[in-house]
Parts: sequence; structure tokens; C-alpha cells
Amino acid sequence: MQTVATASRADQTRALSLSTIAFTACFAVWTIFSIIGVAIKAELGLNDTQFGLLVATPILTGSVTRLFLGVWTEKYGGRLVFSSQMILTALATWALTLADSYIMYLVAALGIGLAGGSFIIGVAYVSRWYDAGHQGTALGIFGAGNVGAAVTKFVAPFVMVAYGWHGVAYVWAAGLAIIGVLFFLLAKDDPALVERRRTGAKAPSLAEQFAPLKNLQVWRFSLYYFFVFGAFVALALWLPHYLIDVYGIDVRFAGMAAASFSLSASLFRAYGGVLSDKFGARSVMYWTFGFSMLFLFMLSYPPTDYIIQGKDGPIAFSTQMGLWPFIVTLFALGFFMSLGKAAVFKHIPVYYPNHVGAVGGLVGMIGGLGGFVLPIAFGALLDLTGIYTSCFALLFVLVAIALTWMHLSIRSMERAAHGEVLDRLPQLPEMQDIHHPERTAMPRVIEDWRPEDATFWAEKGRAVARRNLWISIPALLLAFSVWMVWSMVIARLPAIGFNFAPEQLFWLAALPALSGATLRIFYGFMVPIFGGRLWTTVSTASLLLPAIGIGYAVQNPETPYFIFLVLALLCGLGGANFASSMANIGYFFPKAEKGNALALNAGLGNLGVSVMQFLVPLVITVGVFGAMGGAPQELSDGGQLESLRVCRRPST
Repeated sequence: MQTVATASRADQTRALSLSTIAFTACFAVWTIFSIIGVAIKAELGLNDTQFGLLVATPILTGSVTRLFLGVWTEKYGGRLVFSSQMILTALATWALTLADSYIMYLVAALGIGLAGGSFIIGVAYVSRWYDAGHQGTALGIFGAGNVGAAVTKFVAPFVMVAYGWHGVAYVWAAGLAIIGVLFFLLAKDDPALVERRRTGAKAPSLAEQFAPLKNLQVWRFSLYYFFVFGAFVALALWLPHYLIDVYGIDVRFAGMAAASFSLSASLFRAYGGVLSDKFGARSVMYWTFGFSMLFLFMLSYPPTDYIIQGKDGPIAFSTQMGLWPFIVTLFALGFFMSLGKAAVFKHIPVYYPNHVGAVGGLVGMIGGLGGFVLPIAFGALLDLTGIYTSCFALLFVLVAIALTWMHLSIRSMERAAHGEVLDRLPQLPEMQDIHHPERTAMPRVIEDWRPEDATFWAEKGRAVARRNLWISIPALLLAFSVWMVWSMVIARLPAIGFNFAPEQLFWLAALPALSGATLRIFYGFMVPIFGGRLWTTVSTASLLLPAIGIGYAVQNPETPYFIFLVLALLCGLGGANFASSMANIGYFFPKAEKGNALALNAGLGNLGVSVMQFLVPLVITVGVFGAMGGAPQELSDGGQLESLRVCRRPST
């Protein structure tokens, strides 16, 4: 870690100023489709999904190339790599005006995406000029170059009205090329590169630079940046289109309104660096995620009409966020996202001072991919649900996951540091006076487990292992039952009034298998992280969501298809349980009995498939749950569901 400054104050200021100006210009080009994309959408007659793909394509290139550009910057220096990248991006921006089809626009957009790679070049370059105590502030100032998105939104609409979207492309390409040449002429090589050339030392190999990427911590930082930066880019691209459609304003006003978000999410990044240096990046991340969840909940709540049956009759009212409250809330959201962007990159030069390019490249790449994936997801959600605020609901879920993972990681670290001291504390501060650790202590983990020891296995191990097995089997049976429930339910949906097309029914049947198979990859890692008892309890309890949801959804033929899609995906939680269940049980048994135990767990658990196929026809034809379940569901012809019967012809 750099502990003292290795360059003069003037050289530091020169490097930081030139890098910030260059990054601002690159970011202005990188988000050019947020404005000209509106004109191209109308020109080509694109739907929302195609528009989302168009504006997100530059983000893909800018994200993927960050990994390589960061490594090249470590090897060849930021002066050469930065200037080359800007000139190549300017050529791609000019080439955009030559496109004559949707495919060619996408190809040109891939070239424009090089502008997004400028971020990691600047991070690797600027961090070499400052010591650890000032890197957070310096990188925060550099990161404020995100304001380039606001420059595009403020200026590009007026240029486009006057000269068309081709004029915007010409001006932005020329400006970026000029700045690229000036950067090469005015910037200096960083101190580390100069020292390496002086001593004749070799540049670090790719293997050495990529070595830290095996750390889970790096991927956790990547998730944080996926939100604070990826969601920022996605919203910067999506908001003009959103504002025009939802509030009916013209492109110039929409551009300025969206620019207020880009400004707050960019300019305050420098302040986020100062706060990270002063209070620590962890505290800043807590502020970022906490307030972001609050603002995203407000933004994701769609316009809604309510009718309450009051004492004197129906009481009707509605909720809807107006344009100015929307802009103010977005500005506040952008402020905390800007703090988070600085906090994430405060960690990297501190934890990985010799691998800033590789680690920062990966984190930047994952974050940039958020800017690629999320606009496409926004468009697909809008086409699927018809709800404009669904984009903010998706971001709300993303923030909740990031905050949970961060908090659990910090708690795990604290527990490892304090150990039994934390275990002796009461669950609530109010219980301090009556708390007796010796009385209330309960076994939480197995301290000694030696299943291959014959004596230990006979005296203690077999009883514990078999108890866990006989608890695991019914839990897995329930999981498979929920996973397979659609195989019976979807067959009866058309009969009770749900007018779903055959391909829609096929999707409902396929989605549980898709999500279940995919989630098994992650569930296999959950038992070592959370413990078998806790994870089995949580994963089994989570099956209540699709189980109860299906019961309510089938009661009303007007239930949107999207709700059934979500429930089908949630049913996949049951299929995913197989991986964690097998990982849990396999640990307890010795090798000689492991196969038999796993066979019992998997075989009897798989009976959940047959249980559903046998019980569902009975449950849906009989008022099993009485008043809770309501009357049997009526068929579209007025009849009621009848039991499945096996008919046999009389023998002749």
C-alpha cells in the first residue's frame, strides 16, 4: 500500500485534472443513446425491448473491455492507453452516422462502448499518484466525471433539435478526438511506470494481476457496484424515455429532468470520497443502501386507485407521484448512489494496492454490465407487465440483496473476531438485567464431528445423523411437491376461465424447472455459509410464498399472467432445495453409509412429485380447507371441477 505521496503536488493536480476532463468527455459519449436513441427509436419503429437493447449495447462493450483496459494500463501506463481509447471511440461515434439498419446501429454501438472503459483506465492511472490517505478523495473527484451523462442530457437535446441526431454524433466525436490528442500531449506517465522503466523491472504477468479475483470479497464489491454504478447508467439511459411516456413532456424537458439525476449521481461522488476517507467506506455503503431502498420503494409504487368500504359507504382515493416529486426523489437517490460509487472504489486500492487494474477492472466490468443488463430488463418488464414503475421495483430487490449480503458478511467478520463474547450477550438490550448466559445458552453448532471414527459414530454420531436425515426427508418432499405443483395446476387453468395461450401454459410449466435448476448452483454453497439447520428452515419456509400465492391467484380469472410467471419462478425454490439438502446430509454420514443416506434422502424426497399428482386432483375438488379455501372452483361452463377418474370398459 502506498503510505506517502511519491509525486509533487503539481503533477498530482495535472494527472487528476486531465483524467477527470477526459472521463467526463468519455461518459458524455458513452450515454449518447439516452438522447439520440429516442429519435432512432421513432425512425426505426422499435419496441421497448429493442430500444432497451440499443441503449444498453454500448454499456456491454464498455463493461467487458474494462477488465482488459485495466490490465493494459498497469502494463503500458494510463497516458498511452487513455489517449488511444478516446481516439478509437471518436471514430466509432462518427461511424454511427453511416448505419442504415438496426443491426448496423447495434454494431456501431459496440464501438461507442469503448468510452465506458475509460473509467478503469483513470482509476489505475490516478491512484498511482496519491497515497492511501488521499486516494478516496482523488478517486471521488475523478469519478465525478460521471457528470458527462448530465452534459449529454443538457446539451444534446438542443443540438438534436437544431441539427438532428447526426449533428450530435459529429460534435461528440470531434470533441472526444481533440481531448484524446491533448491528453497524450499534456499528461505524464505515472510514477510507478517511470520507476519500472528506470530499474528495468518487468511488468506484472496476467496471472499475477488476476490472482486476487479468486477472493469472494472482490465479487461482493462487484455486486455493490452493479447497483451504485450499473443502475445509475441504466437509469441515465432509460429516464428520458420514461419521462416522455409517463409525464408527456418533450425531449428537451425530459433531458434536463433526467440530467438532475445524473448530476446528483456524479458531482457528489467527490464528497463520497471525502466521507469514505473520514468515516470509512463501510459506513458510507450502509447509508447508500439504506436510503436507496427507501427512495426506490417510493418510486416503484405505481399509480393506484383504492376503494375502501367505510361506515358510510365506499371511500375512494388514489396515489400517484407527480413530476416534481419524482424529480426530487430521483435527485436524492442519485446523491446516495454517488456516495456509494466512491465508497466501493475506496476499498480497492487499500485492499489490493498492487492489483488496482485487475480488481478494479472486474468490479467496473460487473458494474458496467448492470448498465447493459438493466435497461434490457426494464424494457422486458415494461412489455411484460405494462407497469412503468417496474424498473424501480427491480432495483429495490437488487438493493435489498446487496444490503443483506454486506450485513451478513460484516456480522460474520465480527463474530470471527469476538467469538464467545457475542454469544454471551442477550438477544435484546432490555434483557441485560435478567440474562444468564449459562442458563440460556443453547447448542448452535457441532464442535466435534468425526463420522469415520467407529467409536464416535456408535456412541453419538449415528443418532444425530439419522435424526437430521429423517427431518431432511419430509422437508425435501415438501420442496419437490411445491416444485411439481404446476404439472397439475396448469392443466386445469383453461377450464376455470384463464384464457392463456398454449405457449403461455408451456412457459408456466417450464419456468419452475429453469429457476430450480439454476438456483441449485447457489443453494449448494448455502449450507457451509449459513449452517444446515438454519438454511433448511429458511429454504423450506420460503416455499410458503408460491404455495399461498397460487391459492390466491387461481381464485380470480382476472389475475395477470405476470403474477403466474412470478409464482412459477418461485416454485423453482423447491427444486433448488435438492442441492442444499444433499450437501447437508452428506456431511453427517461416514463414507460407508453416505450412499445409502443420500439415496434415502433423494428417493423419498422425490416422492413429492407423486404426492402432488395424487393429492392436487383431490384437493381442488373437495372443500378440504373449508371457509379458508372457499367453494370449489367453477368451470367456465358453470360446472365445478370434478375428480379425476380412471374409467374401465366392462369386460366383454
